[in-house]
Amino acid sequence: METIEDIRKRVKNAGDLHAIVRTMRALAMASIRQYERAVTSLTDYYRTTELGLNVVLTTAVRQGYALPPAPRKPLAEMGTGILVFGSDQSMCGQFNEQIATYAAEKLDRLGIPAHNLRVIAIGARVAPPLGEHGLSTAELFSVPGSVAAITPMVQELLLHSDQWQNPATQPIIEQIFLFYNRLQSTITYRPRMQRLLPINLKQLRYLEQQRWPSPVLPTFSMDWQPLFSALLREHLFVSLFRAFAESLASENAARLVSMQAAERNIEERLDELHKLYHHQRQNAITSELLDIISGFELLNQPQ
Repeated sequence: METIEDIRKRVKNAGDLHAIVRTMRALAMASIRQYERAVTSLTDYYRTTELGLNVVLTTAVRQGYALPPAPRKPLAEMGTGILVFGSDQSMCGQFNEQIATYAAEKLDRLGIPAHNLRVIAIGARVAPPLGEHGLSTAELFSVPGSVAAITPMVQELLLHSDQWQNPATQPIIEQIFLFYNRLQSTITYRPRMQRLLPINLKQLRYLEQQRWPSPVLPTFSMDWQPLFSALLREHLFVSLFRAFAESLASENAARLVSMQAAERNIEERLDELHKLYHHQRQNAITSELLDIISGFELLNQPQ
């Protein structure tokens, strides 16, 4: 049977764990706000990139250039690279399993065979769930730990993507898909697929036809082709940055839910331990009082 001292130690340990869980919950909440602000700030950046493409494409059309036709090669026959965004840390529920399952289901619907597929995992903990679905990870990248760390990681991925066009790389990557969780509310998220490359030509043609939002038309003096390439690269940068920020916000939302559940369980356990402690303490006090009464009665017995 447990002693009062044993129960006291259990109460202390549970209290320490409760404090850690509350701290992690607060950190998850703060991180969600941080990444939400990053996603919001990208809206203006993305819009500026679109306006720049609008100007460049309009000028190119005036000079007699036309956008290349969309590739007619079936998706299943194209070398495909996928970037799956997961986590490096634990205690985020089914976050990694859900995005891995979603990616496997989407690829199965697209009919892309394994020999035409190259899987890049962002986060060590998403690689095992991907493997369970038959998606062997070819490369593994770490998850940035803050908003400031996202930019260097995006730049590294963009440089790395250039190597996928190398003929020595098998398969040669002709299209890239992003799979990441997108935040819906403070505690909910939903998986999303985005085609990163090749660029959506329909969207570019749509931009080409849009009216400029002000009466003053902008202009530029350099050749339109290098400017167009630079703006497309910025478009890719924004897409990758947003995927990172959305995934990190969703990861912290999943961790917040896990910490809230853990906090409730610990509080219930603490309540049980406190009741057990008071019960044991009352029994000990009662036992001591009975010993005192018995001793008193024994001393007062006639000799």
